[in-house]
Amino acid sequence: MEWSGLALLILVGAGIVTTGLPATFLLIAAAILGALLGLVTDKISLSILSALPSRLINLLENDLLQALPLYVTMGLLLGRLPVADALYRTSNALLPKRASAPLVSTVLLGALLGPMNGSVGASVLGLSHVIAPRLTAQGVSAARRDAMIAVAATLGVLVPPSLVLILLGDAMLSAHTLAVTATGRSDRVINTQDVFHAALAPAGIFLLLCLALAWYVGRNQTISEAVSGRPSPQQIMLAVVCVVALVGLLGGVVTGYFYAVEAAAMGAFALLSSGLMTGHLRASVLREVLHDALAVTGALFSLLIAATTFTLVARLLGTDALVNNLVAGIPGGDVAAVAVVLGVLGICAFVLDAFEIIFVVVPIIIPPLLIRVADARWVAALVLLTLQASYLLPPFGYALMMVRGAAKAPAPFGDFLRALCPFLIAQWVSLLVILMAPRLVHLGEDTTASNRTGAPVSAQEIDRRLNKMLPPPPEIEPK
Repeated sequence: MEWSGLALLILVGAGIVTTGLPATFLLIAAAILGALLGLVTDKISLSILSALPSRLINLLENDLLQALPLYVTMGLLLGRLPVADALYRTSNALLPKRASAPLVSTVLLGALLGPMNGSVGASVLGLSHVIAPRLTAQGVSAARRDAMIAVAATLGVLVPPSLVLILLGDAMLSAHTLAVTATGRSDRVINTQDVFHAALAPAGIFLLLCLALAWYVGRNQTISEAVSGRPSPQQIMLAVVCVVALVGLLGGVVTGYFYAVEAAAMGAFALLSSGLMTGHLRASVLREVLHDALAVTGALFSLLIAATTFTLVARLLGTDALVNNLVAGIPGGDVAAVAVVLGVLGICAFVLDAFEIIFVVVPIIIPPLLIRVADARWVAALVLLTLQASYLLPPFGYALMMVRGAAKAPAPFGDFLRALCPFLIAQWVSLLVILMAPRLVHLGEDTTASNRTGAPVSAQEIDRRLNKMLPPPPEIEPK
């Protein structure tokens, strides 16, 4: 029966590829099938399944989930306001007059706006709408244009406080809680703030590599000054204000002055106010923004509920014990164990996107890994890099498909992959560096718990999370 949970997960992946049905529907169907199988074989009792509604309610009481609709709204507002255009023009004006300037500006814009866009899809659409026409007009080839937009759109995954980072931080907190409780170690349970800090070095390494590659691959191209566009004084002022505000919000979250929810609320309110005052958000546009925000948020919450239901059924079937034994049996040390688990996540990325991996795969495979590997921050950083790589994984990476779908004249797929290849190599180099040098994720870490923003999680909080994650004990029938 333990293998049935993994079989159901494989069935979900196959269904996504072959049927095109939403992952939410397939996860619920797989959970129902697993529950029926458990009931028939007496592996699961009906009384345990009756506790599912209360567990879902407890799940949605998580304050961190308030950030989801706020980040989605911010991404949609950024796509409707002239922020990206002002930042791109100002960046080109400030950079040295080189042929690589448009490509470097694209990378910088993706790193700056990506965390506030909420999702890779929103970043792709925003960059494709604003930057793609300018890159084409400036003489950048279609293959290089599409590759740069795809890479820039995924930078927001690594830069705190991206939506992927927030959700991964919560998932890592739950996984580490299970691992610490199972082993009896005295480790301090990590939280979202720790994951933010752990992401700084990987994000910095990959960003520097992307900037260097953007400069290198674009140094010999010919650009047209006539269409590059000089920023107006109003655009320069808007760019300065946006950079100061965004860096302040991002820095405040990373350093612990703001919670992620507070930063998202402030950013969304600022964008909404500026859009209303400048007239860019008329009633019809605002209605579309709110409609799309509700649709995307609803899709994310439904996926979270479906994934929680599926993982609960998988645990009841004993899949977690099976995975624990498999991870414990991986030969070699910590690096070998982590590398194998990252390989499994990479295979899952062929059929699942980053959110589905966080909601479905991470709760199953990461707790056993953290039982074996004590450095949760290191594991979190490596999982984050793997998730970011999944968006660019040929041939079905989400960012690749989104870029080609948004482009009016997409480049031939072979040329597109050749232009993307240097950045894929940089991505795997970044992953290898963090894998072989765990100390990088601990740079600047304050070992004094009292001085840290991420204070130790109390025993009561650990008990509450365990009660939320673990299936209830079976009822004892009276004799």
